[in-house]
Amino acid sequence: MTESRHLSVSIDRPLSEVYAFASDPTNLPRWAPGLGSAVERDGDGWFVETSQGRVGLTFAPQNEYGVLDHVVRPPSGETVYIPLRAVADGDGCEVVFTLRRAPGMTDADLERDAALVTGDLALLKRLLEGD
Repeated sequence: MTESRHLSVSIDRPLSEVYAFASDPTNLPRWAPGLGSAVERDGDGWFVETSQGRVGLTFAPQNEYGVLDHVVRPPSGETVYIPLRAVADGDGCEVVFTLRRAPGMTDADLERDAALVTGDLALLKRLLEGD
């Protein structure tokens, strides 16, 4: 089993609004700028420009359950599965990102990635709540 951390943020917006924004790949650079810059569609796939080169992205199909999972394919050829959910919580919702320790990842690397994801989730909250 892989070590996982569940990082989350509560957002005072309806699940439908959070899901609509977060599930649109073109919004990714706005709330997860560390992943990369310009996101573009190329045929049936999505790609983002990163400091490591062009990275492929595959997103979960649109759904009513808040599943925002995606697969990241860096130029190295590995495939990284990212579990991400938006879960209704009253009139708002909680967004939960599952961060998994990659093979060979040091404690410092895991802490760095956790801090980056936490920052991305905080930015998503600010954008959607209008702060």
